[in-house]
Amino acid sequence: MLSSSDFEALFVTLKLAAISTGLLLLVTPPLAWWLAHSRARYRPLVEALVSLPLILPPTVLGFYLLLLFSPLYAPGAFYQQLTGSTLAFSFAGLVIGSMIYSLPFVVQPLQSSFATLGKGELEAAATLGMNKYQRFHHVVFPMTRHSFVLAGLLGFAHTLGEFGVVLMIGGNIPGETQVIAITLFEHVEALDYASAHVLAGGLLLMSLTMLLFLYVGMDRRRRSWGAM
Repeated sequence: MLSSSDFEALFVTLKLAAISTGLLLLVTPPLAWWLAHSRARYRPLVEALVSLPLILPPTVLGFYLLLLFSPLYAPGAFYQQLTGSTLAFSFAGLVIGSMIYSLPFVVQPLQSSFATLGKGELEAAATLGMNKYQRFHHVVFPMTRHSFVLAGLLGFAHTLGEFGVVLMIGGNIPGETQVIAITLFEHVEALDYASAHVLAGGLLLMSLTMLLFLYVGMDRRRRSWGAM
């Protein structure tokens, strides 16, 4: 049976995944658009930095974020002066860390979709007097909305399984920074395999459901294109 602390950790995890993914979907489209269309010489460097969390060990990323979030460095010191609390070992710190850790999972699907977007529709919208924000709202987003769904699902699912980053910068505080992956690890350490099975099975089912929803939608989309 799951305890109240397990449900509390599940709530923190879902809240963290929802907030991090929502913020990423708001802030990453301009970056994805720039990566898809820029010819700047330093674009490969930016693209490498965005993709770095894909191969960087989570504990390494968490360690450097922990340093940056401490009052000894500018980001942590500024946050502490602004709010009176530390950024490390806080839910706000978890959100920032999760956004950085899941960044490539949201940026790359959008970048690929933007790169294949035709210019004819955008040029037609420009001739109608639409500014760049109107063109994005009325042309780009409707034509790439499936990529936004894909990016959101990947970012959300990736955040659900975070362990190394959140443990380094969150401190495993019950009700605030303790996520379900850490709770699962604690059950295994305590040899409470019954609770571990429930948590692990729930995460497995949730992840599989999201991926099944994603691939069924993509399959239907390919079929609709084939019928045209």
